[in-house]
Amino acid sequence: MNKNNKYKEMAIGFAVGIIANTLGVLIYILLFSDLGISDSLKAAVEAEHVGSLLALGAVLNLVAFFGFLKIRRDERARGVLLATVLTALVILYYKIFAG
Repeated sequence: MNKNNKYKEMAIGFAVGIIANTLGVLIYILLFSDLGISDSLKAAVEAEHVGSLLALGAVLNLVAFFGFLKIRRDERARGVLLATVLTALVILYYKIFAG
């Protein structure tokens, strides 16, 4: 695999990871919140639960990661892993500086 294709595959995996995390957050809000999406996000910010909400949304990254590994798309799985690490850093920021 050439270098440009490798980075392209990682970028695709990263995008899938970010999208999976976003969908995970939205699904969690729709299933477990009595409020709408925007109201739930505002309430999470006010209650300082944004980190927890992001962590719950990242569960879908497991599906994407192991799915890519199963079909032997290792570079895409690596991109999902990078998206998960970015999410962890954002959660760390919220826990340390926003709390």
